[in-house]
Amino acid sequence: MIDLRDVRLNVAGRELLRDVDACIGGGEFIAILGRNGVGKTTLLRAMNGWHAPAHGAIAVGGDAIHALPARERARRVALVTADEEFTDALRVRDVVAIGRFAHHRWWQWNETASDEDAVERALAAVRLESYGERLFSTLSSGERQRTWIALGLAQATPVLLLDEPTSHLDVRVAHDVLSLLRELARDGKTIVCVLHDLNDAAAYADRIALLGCGRLLAFGAPRDVLRGTLVEEAYGIAMESVETARGIRIFPAG
Repeated sequence: MIDLRDVRLNVAGRELLRDVDACIGGGEFIAILGRNGVGKTTLLRAMNGWHAPAHGAIAVGGDAIHALPARERARRVALVTADEEFTDALRVRDVVAIGRFAHHRWWQWNETASDEDAVERALAAVRLESYGERLFSTLSSGERQRTWIALGLAQATPVLLLDEPTSHLDVRVAHDVLSLLRELARDGKTIVCVLHDLNDAAAYADRIALLGCGRLLAFGAPRDVLRGTLVEEAYGIAMESVETARGIRIFPAG
């Protein structure tokens, strides 16, 4: 579904990431980990076609994503970022309906029956079907996160990219959001998600992409990637990993 080959990403004239090789299949839940500033968000934007690689290629569905017209890119990949801003006066369903722009010509503004169905299905998927008429400004942080995910779902793409969807959420709400993403992957959608909590990544992701030292340090199953030496190289702190009945867990050493 997503194929990255020898990708190098530059920002403001300097190299941020190099030697990124990964193949992500349909229905996988991939977590991207790494310290602040390592290039996690830039990598997401490159997968979305917003940031062209300085070298190498990124293909989605067999085509170079940054070479596709914007409308076609938006039919293949949806990106939900942590800094989305919407007018407080918008209703929840209006926010979600923004995801339908890729399915209209630029001059077509009227909502169709298929748009209405897509919005309703997206709201139901995130369990906000009764919130459609609520003002976005009245939602809690967790409800806002689910609304943004619904926006991505309404876009009806096979790939959903998310930048820190659990930021500023308490443990229970973060669990609900990650469980929802896990369900979406189980149903066949490809999920690529930037996370900060290593143990959340271990609990929910099929595979982890660990960034550090300007490159992709490892890409594999949580128990293979979240080893003390690799994580120490990525974050610059000694870590210990423990196998439990529910998978690997990792903690600061000492």
